[in-house]
This record gives sequence, C-alpha cells and structure tokens, in this order.
Amino acid sequence: MRKENQYRITVEEIGVAEGLVPQRLQFEMQDREDLFSAVEKINENSGLAAPEATRVAVALRLLGPVMMLNRKHELFAEFMPHFKTFMQNLKNTVKGKR
Repeated sequence: MRKENQYRITVEEIGVAEGLVPQRLQFEMQDREDLFSAVEKINENSGLAAPEATRVAVALRLLGPVMMLNRKHELFAEFMPHFKTFMQNLKNTVKGKR
C-alpha cells in the first residue's frame, strides 16, 4: 500500500483595511502525490512564471483528487473529460522538457 503524504494548507488574507481582522482558513489533506515535487516539476518545466506555476500545481493537487473521488457527481461529470485531457497534456509538457 502506498503511503499518503499529509499536508496542512493555510490561507491568510493580507492587505486588509486597518481595524479589520484578516480572515484565515486552514485544513489538512492527504495526497498520494508529493505536493512539493509537483510544484517543483511544474515550476521547472511548464513555461509559466514561478508564482503562477506554483499556484497551478497546488490548485491541481487540491482539485484533482476531489474530482477523482466524485467523478460521477453532477458538479464534475461534464468537466472530467476536459480535466483528464488537460492533465495528460500537462504531464507530457512537464516530462517532455526534461
């Protein structure tokens, strides 16, 4: 059995007006993929600027597993084929530049 990687994700609001309390959310997740390795590969090989590549990698690792678990859910049913194609293209792009 494959070991799950465990992560704590924290999002903090910055640049809030004086006197307001910044909002914060935090959650934990498990993923079969190494999030940091995914970020590194996409940063190195996607052709995107580092901040955007990092955001894409994190977003995909957050969304992808949820979609896979719920692929028949009406929220994801129409999007799933497009997501699969996107992921295949991304993987080919990242692998092809090595």
